[in-house]
Amino acid sequence: MLDILRRIVQEVSAAEDLTQALDIIVQRVKQAMSIDVCSVYLMLPDRQHLLLMASEGLNPDSVGHVRLGLGEGLVGLVAERAEPVNLDNATDHPLFRYFPETGEERYHAFLGVPIIHHRRLLGVLVVQQGERRRFDDQHVAFLITLAAQLSGAISHAELTGEVGHGRGRQRQSNLQITGIPGASGVALGMAVVAYMAADLEAVPDREPVVSAEAEIKAFKAAVSRVQEEMGEIKERMAGVLPAEERLLFDAYVMMLNSDSLLTRTVERIQEGSWGPAALRDTIRENSRTFEEMDDPYLRERASDLRDIGRRILTHLESSHRTPDEFPERTILIGEDLTATQLAEVPVERLAGLVSARGTGSSHVAILARAMGIPAVMGVSDLPVGRLEGREVVVDGYRGQIFIQPSRELREEFQRLVDEERELTEGLRNLALEPATTQDGIIIPVYANSGLLADINPSKQSGADGIGLYRTEVPFMVRDRFPSEEEQIGIYRQILASFDPRPVTLRTLDVGGDKALPYFPVKEDNPFLGWRGIRITLDHPEIFLTQLRAMLRASQGMNNLNILFPMISSLGELKAAQRLLQRAREELLDEHYVIPLPRVGVMVEVPSAVYLAEALARRVDFLSVGTNDLIQYLLAVDRNNARVAELYIALHPSVLRALQQVTDGARKAGKPVSICGEMAADPAAAILLIGMGIDSLSVNVASLARVKWVIRSFSRERARELLAQCMEMEEPEAIRALLNNALVQAGLGGLVRAGKT
Repeated sequence: MLDILRRIVQEVSAAEDLTQALDIIVQRVKQAMSIDVCSVYLMLPDRQHLLLMASEGLNPDSVGHVRLGLGEGLVGLVAERAEPVNLDNATDHPLFRYFPETGEERYHAFLGVPIIHHRRLLGVLVVQQGERRRFDDQHVAFLITLAAQLSGAISHAELTGEVGHGRGRQRQSNLQITGIPGASGVALGMAVVAYMAADLEAVPDREPVVSAEAEIKAFKAAVSRVQEEMGEIKERMAGVLPAEERLLFDAYVMMLNSDSLLTRTVERIQEGSWGPAALRDTIRENSRTFEEMDDPYLRERASDLRDIGRRILTHLESSHRTPDEFPERTILIGEDLTATQLAEVPVERLAGLVSARGTGSSHVAILARAMGIPAVMGVSDLPVGRLEGREVVVDGYRGQIFIQPSRELREEFQRLVDEERELTEGLRNLALEPATTQDGIIIPVYANSGLLADINPSKQSGADGIGLYRTEVPFMVRDRFPSEEEQIGIYRQILASFDPRPVTLRTLDVGGDKALPYFPVKEDNPFLGWRGIRITLDHPEIFLTQLRAMLRASQGMNNLNILFPMISSLGELKAAQRLLQRAREELLDEHYVIPLPRVGVMVEVPSAVYLAEALARRVDFLSVGTNDLIQYLLAVDRNNARVAELYIALHPSVLRALQQVTDGARKAGKPVSICGEMAADPAAAILLIGMGIDSLSVNVASLARVKWVIRSFSRERARELLAQCMEMEEPEAIRALLNNALVQAGLGGLVRAGKT
């Protein structure tokens, strides 16, 4: 049953549109369960009625016509209760409703299960049998499991069909898809799909780049190259495999020459598809044929066919786009966007980001905020492969995208873009002024950075320095660990650019959602695993090289701060400090005279909250990384779109934890800063001022707005609001109170930038 379920889900996921997906479901379930009828009813847009959308066993003419309200009939009962209904004789039930056009009077046994996706009822999956009997537990369990597995595929197929890709198909305008706010702002532009090389399923739909003839020529050349490879592999295996085993490679060559692969792909190209997508669809179609065969040996040939497809694709794919090939306003879309994919797009052409995976706290979202680029994350049902070349609107405030916007919708969002620009320009001069509260307290506002390209924008933005430089970014964009000399060049450029303003360099913080391609860390639970200071303490050769580079880069200047990430115990802090002292002593032996820099600890795990005072006594400052701290306090994976709504910066427990850290630092007589994304939230900034936070560090795009908030409140007023919020139990109430305070202070334009 598990194998059957897997194959059904795979086939439905590969469907061209919703109609095909539903037809596959009813056909395969009827066959797998050996029953008389399988039907799917879907919820209509009014959320009050269900419509028969597909059936194998009922009168085909009834499909698209039978309509029931919630609670009406047995199907309506399943929908209303959102739980299975299993009856041996459906007609005996008082809610049974008979529809003559279906021809279902001869069926007695009834089993209906709800189809639910992200708490939203999509419809009802029904099976029926002529004989009077209750379906057994195995059938019930199978159907419930199948409905749960298919819910995402059905939702995806629904969107795929609405986006459409066939010639002459009427595409729906203003198709709205909701994800998670990643970076604030609004963008309009043209979709460009980023995908991993040699991944057939990731290949997007696209028309021929040059011409159908050129695509066909390239495809045939790729096939010929793979045929040559098969011959070469067969020869290499001559001394390893017996002759009969090497015949497998002859079979591969036969597959490459078959009409089902060669001719069908060419036909698809002639019908208007580009080569990689035509190959993808042909391999998908033929693989499905093999998987449906009864013979286990032949079923396994499906994987061989997919391997051949990947080999052809490797030769077929052209090199990456040149910078000039990206549209003027590129909306980069991907299944799981990476920093490398962002870097491939010229900054001046990158208007917005959309990722099917990740959340507002993902590394890519943080980079987007640093670059001032609107982003929407975690759009789980997004038909990524169908969006190449489509016009898209990105609303980073509400976490929504609109595909194929109408003229009216484009004009409305363009108005918002213009308002954003006016607000930003209006704050430009204010950003250059000190951030002083209305009762005269100066609160420095630093910039978060990870790219050398951020240096000039950070300086021009009015930043009081760099509050967090993510040194892992230079590590992530290389294919090896950077040398000491390479790191010195990077760090010195940053330190010199801001001298005498302070620059805080965080030591290497990889693991979790930040992987190095040349230093892979594979773990079942990476956020609770080997990451941050844990890795660098286990690899002192990496850590010492970085610490030496930081110290050498600071020669002749006195603005270096070093920040240790992911500290969870005093033992880790002491070990890191010993290595820092060792690095300095080594440099002294080499005749470098370098003063010991200010050292800080990131508070981002719960244990550090409770150790705040003890940690602060041993360092020069504390810096709270709210991105991870919120994740660990609330047990919410910040990269998991399914639980993203539970990641709440203004959760009462988060506010209490921050207050405890502030109190601990104050007792130790040390300053405390906030360098997480919470500091860029205008509403949260009010509370941080009230807590007595000494400085904030934010992405450059938010710097002027945060300064505006600081200059609009006194610390006394912020304390009053903090006291009220500390008495509240619901984050929504806290958000509402703070938004109202922003409006009253004349900062209403900042309200939409915040989220709970």
